[in-house]
Amino acid sequence: MSDANGPVTIERGKAVATVTINRPEGKNALDHATKVGLRDALNEVAHDHAVRAVVLTGTESSFCVGQDLKEHGEAIGLNPETAFDTVDAHYSPIVRTLMIMPKPVIAAVNGACFGAGLGFALACDLRVFSSGAKLGTAFTGIGLTCDSGLAGTLQRAVGDARARELLLLARPFSPEQALEWGITGFVTEPTNVVPKADALAAQLAMGPTAAYAEVKKAITDSWSMSMPEVLAAESEAQKRLGLTTDHRNAVATFIAKQSPTFIGS
Repeated sequence: MSDANGPVTIERGKAVATVTINRPEGKNALDHATKVGLRDALNEVAHDHAVRAVVLTGTESSFCVGQDLKEHGEAIGLNPETAFDTVDAHYSPIVRTLMIMPKPVIAAVNGACFGAGLGFALACDLRVFSSGAKLGTAFTGIGLTCDSGLAGTLQRAVGDARARELLLLARPFSPEQALEWGITGFVTEPTNVVPKADALAAQLAMGPTAAYAEVKKAITDSWSMSMPEVLAAESEAQKRLGLTTDHRNAVATFIAKQSPTFIGS
């Protein structure tokens, strides 16, 4: 159970959990408590069988601007050799959980989204961007390479050439460019970002979540597979899904010209 006043909150609705980065005074920058809270909150909803879809967002006018640089500067001052332990302890586990949890995750990008924040958004399955959002990779601007999966997720979203441009030059880009480049299929007014994400999550929560889990796994696993391995994995997944109640009921209701009800198994 999350603290409603903590740096990360969880709100549960009908089969949908909303995880919110709640540090508006710092534009939802990631200090230690926020990173731990986000890692643990995502792990919690990932393992909650009552949750069939997840929305990830930030409070007020920011989604997440990445690492809290004041805290980072203090960590470097204390011990530069351990200052980056946070990548393995927090950032990478957050991204892994977003990508492998067996349920859809929608990022409601309500405002500024930079650095690791962009990495988190790209690790989600769908993204809804505010028309007023400011987006960027940011890392090289402070003398760092990317983390939070961006070397993989950004390249796969926009292609090798544009990913190099965005990462090397670290120029901000607009929601309209994100739409044009295929990073998102949804750009909407600021007041409609969370409602739109909620509607998508509710739609997915009513769907065949066992199939969604297999789709997520297939896409993620394909990154390290040859095409014959992809085909073999797809075949095995179809066999697993073919044994589910969801599939049998969906076929029967299709033949009967009725709408199916999915239970996720």
